[in-house]
Amino acid sequence: MSGTFGKGHHLHLIDGSAFIFRAYHALPPLTRKSDGMPIGAVAGFCNMLHRYVEGNTGPDAPTHVAVIFDKGSHTFRNEMYDLYKANREAMPEDLRPQIPLTRIATEAFNIACKEKEGFEADDIIATLAVQARDRGGRCTIISSDKDLMQLVGDGVEMLDAMKNNRIDREGVFEKFGVYPERVVDVQALAGDSVDNVPGAPGIGIKTAALLINEYGDLHSLLERAEEIKQPKRRQTLIEHAEQIRLSRRLVLLDENTPLDFTLDDLEVRDPDPDRLLGFLAEMEFRTLSRRVAEVLGREAPVIAEPAALPEIAAEADVPFDSTAYEQVSDAAALQRWIDRIYEFGHVAVDTETTGLDEMIAELVGISLAVEPGRACYIPLTHKQSRGDDLFGSDDLAEGQMATEEALRMLTPMLKDPAILKIGQNMKYDGKIFAQLGITMTPIDDTMLMSYAMHAGLHGHGMDTLSERYLGHTPIPIKPLLGSGKSAVTFDKVPLSDAVAYAAEDADITLRLWQKFKPQLHVAQVTRVYETLERPLVPVLAAMERSGVKVDRDTLSRMSNAFAQKMAMLEEEIHTLAGRKFNVGSPKQLGEILFDEMALEGGKKGKTGAYATGADVLEDLATEHELPRKILDWRQISKLKSTYTDALQDHINPDTGRVHTCYSIAGASTGRLASTDPNLQNIPIRTEEGRRIRAAFVAEPGKTLVALDYSQIELRILAHMAEIPALKEAFEQGQDIHAMTASEMFDVPMAEMTPEIRRRAKAINFGVIYGISGFGLARNLRIPRGEAQGFIDRYFERFPSIRTYMNDTKTFAKEHGFVQTLFGRKIHTPEISAKGPRAGFAQRAAINAPIQGTAADIIRRAMVRMPAAIADLPATMLLQVHDELLFEVENGAEEALIEVARDVMESAADPVVKLDVRLVVEAGRGANWAEAH
Repeated sequence: MSGTFGKGHHLHLIDGSAFIFRAYHALPPLTRKSDGMPIGAVAGFCNMLHRYVEGNTGPDAPTHVAVIFDKGSHTFRNEMYDLYKANREAMPEDLRPQIPLTRIATEAFNIACKEKEGFEADDIIATLAVQARDRGGRCTIISSDKDLMQLVGDGVEMLDAMKNNRIDREGVFEKFGVYPERVVDVQALAGDSVDNVPGAPGIGIKTAALLINEYGDLHSLLERAEEIKQPKRRQTLIEHAEQIRLSRRLVLLDENTPLDFTLDDLEVRDPDPDRLLGFLAEMEFRTLSRRVAEVLGREAPVIAEPAALPEIAAEADVPFDSTAYEQVSDAAALQRWIDRIYEFGHVAVDTETTGLDEMIAELVGISLAVEPGRACYIPLTHKQSRGDDLFGSDDLAEGQMATEEALRMLTPMLKDPAILKIGQNMKYDGKIFAQLGITMTPIDDTMLMSYAMHAGLHGHGMDTLSERYLGHTPIPIKPLLGSGKSAVTFDKVPLSDAVAYAAEDADITLRLWQKFKPQLHVAQVTRVYETLERPLVPVLAAMERSGVKVDRDTLSRMSNAFAQKMAMLEEEIHTLAGRKFNVGSPKQLGEILFDEMALEGGKKGKTGAYATGADVLEDLATEHELPRKILDWRQISKLKSTYTDALQDHINPDTGRVHTCYSIAGASTGRLASTDPNLQNIPIRTEEGRRIRAAFVAEPGKTLVALDYSQIELRILAHMAEIPALKEAFEQGQDIHAMTASEMFDVPMAEMTPEIRRRAKAINFGVIYGISGFGLARNLRIPRGEAQGFIDRYFERFPSIRTYMNDTKTFAKEHGFVQTLFGRKIHTPEISAKGPRAGFAQRAAINAPIQGTAADIIRRAMVRMPAAIADLPATMLLQVHDELLFEVENGAEEALIEVARDVMESAADPVVKLDVRLVVEAGRGANWAEAH
């Protein structure tokens, strides 16, 4: 049933947080084999969604559904009462990185995923449930949260999916002793220790229900409190009347939450098979992938096991024995360790902190190791346990050094250039010490050693490396920190457990270093590690700590502008369709395209609705304007939700800046990735996408300067594939795309049209990524046969490109890897695979040397940059693909551009002499958009 939500429609609202925490506690700790990323909660969440989708069929199935999430922890209730939810425990460290993946999972199942800044998920659920009821429809809230029980009745019910228990008005009475309309009155009196709602001291649920049933409602109870015969209860209600009224406002759900979507946007949609199976494959969920593929009538994706390597030790030479690790509790013991470190000339260092965000995490302790089996932990701020109380007290536990004393003794050693500091992901530990004014130098990083040798084979987390190369499974963190409501930060871990865990980390790191250091030379990647990996660590750490200023007001205005643009597109879409319909409804769109307009290519899914994913619309867009406009509308919608709305949550309240985190060992090609937030994927090919950069601004008295490599990958291709025409065009400073068009289409440069040039540009960049005729047809929105003709003509004019591609595939099959011009190895374990993945593996192998060489060049530039601009009032802030962004004092822009451009254009020297010179374009402005 489609159309405007009303009578006969059935809305399901899934409490996302409840699903996540149920999933997290239901499964043992799970990690992705390829990189060690925790995925247990995501796995459970996906299984729950799959069971939900498969189980909701038949006449009572939902017509509309959404998963509702909390967005941030600060809501309007914190403005009412600043201690609201102040007692909530910190989220488990292994759950935090999984939260964004549950949103992606929801979208992969093609279920609406909704949240609202400043409001709790319960408020959104309340608003939607009331809207559904008021329009004559039904609503089922899938949750067991007692706070939602105030909504039950008049077409609204709750379902505890884990127990398959439906909760109606009588079920609410059984829980609270009152019916739903008086639940908030009972909660106001009883309070809530979990959410820190104060309530009335000494009054619980049963007493509160008795009082409300006797006096009718909370207002009457407080007005007539003096009539209560029990003295203590009477005094409590009179003295705490205002606190009780505040508590009622805190527990009362907002049924008028302002939403930027409607019930009609929540229509049930079939999953996009490619997107869903792709996500499950990325997560490496083999069993679930098979189940879902069977339901969708597709072949299950091939999920390769991590490649087996020959040099896996059966066991470490020195057995791991946590009982041998030392707890350093005083200056004399620490001095003995410092003396030993100077004797060896190296030390493995690891920090334990209260969280993963280096900008706010606090140091809890430091572990050290100088030889296998000999390690120590220096606890600094562990809290004292109080018997059965999981959270202990705020008093420091005995047997610890004062932080100031320990750091005073360690700092000279940490700064001493004669002592090598070894770590696993040293960027994190370096930032923790930097917050304390300590700069560690020099460093070695086992994560980056593994990355230099094994990129493309497996992940480089410590647990993965320990199991693969030491034959040892490290002590897991989750049992120490707990989970759910009982989870604690590391400073609450008992000292005996903390010593075993933390000292082992340092011990493992030291053993990995001893194993990897000599292998760098054997693998012939010493130069890659020493010039591209290790020296980049302090550079990125400094950039991350600097951050970039973001103007919240600009983002808000953009969100509004995008909303208006979406509305305009909707009018155009309605005109093209010949009638109004819900643009965000795939079901309604499918009916328009394939039933009413009779376009070809319509395929119905399990629910009978047509598939209208991006792949379908891209094909149709080559023939009709309506799907083009739909794609434009969806793009604007994504920009709004993913960037202009979401970026506001990442502004640090203390600095007013966004502090992204760069992953050095992420992409196998050497390209950097950024997270929290991801600034690498801000689109720049559309006007709307480019406008987002206007929100990134300079501080008063300063200017942003952007320097960008011009067509660097095409220049590298011209060099590596030895293409004379491209080399000559670059040397003469010609318009490379116009030149390509002239060569391909026999059009004189003087007669070149923008359309012909655009097609040549799409082919130039597409060839680098192994684009097919099918893909080019989508990009240019032209028939597939015409697109394939363009590609065939391209290879005819530039045959050496085809030779390069064939040679690269052959090399990859013979050696199991490809290389950049600087010696970086990118392993290709699936190059000889069969089926659909074979084509992907081959395209990746062809592109990797080009993209990887470009990544190596900008890494070399970044490593050299701090020394080059040291005397200028400038700071390097961001790296986004081929671009570097700086903040510089007004008046020093030209000096910065001159120095930075020289560093970037000469970055390949003297290791690689490119046949095509590198060119860097510069811009400046008050914001990033102006500077680009």
